Amino acid sequence: MKLIKSIVRPNKVDEVKEALAKLSISGMTVTEVRGHGKQKGHTAIYRGKEYNVSLLPKMEIDVVVADDQVEDAIKAIIQAARTGEIGDGRVFVIPVEDSYRIRTGEKDL
Repeated sequence: MKLIKSIVRPNKVDEVKEALAKLSISGMTVTEVRGHGKQKGHTAIYRGKEYNVSLLPKMEIDVVVADDQVEDAIKAIIQAARTGEIGDGRVFVIPVEDSYRIRTGEKDL
């Protein structure tokens, strides 16, 4: 199993969710996060004063998939989240050793 962590634009979450649903991947965790990469932020004006916004709002989507679904899931996420502009996000793949269902204590394979 692998944990796929995706950092995407907030307006792309529904598109990513739909793309993963087409692959029968339904379980996911979505978290509001802030950060920056190459995008570096921007300047904004509040009450007449200019200030620098360096941490931009993003959404983190975590999904655990079987090893044979990893490549398809990554392709679906990238295709759904891409705008072609700086700040589209990142995808990280992390190995998952074990998974247990809290309700029953059973180990998932």
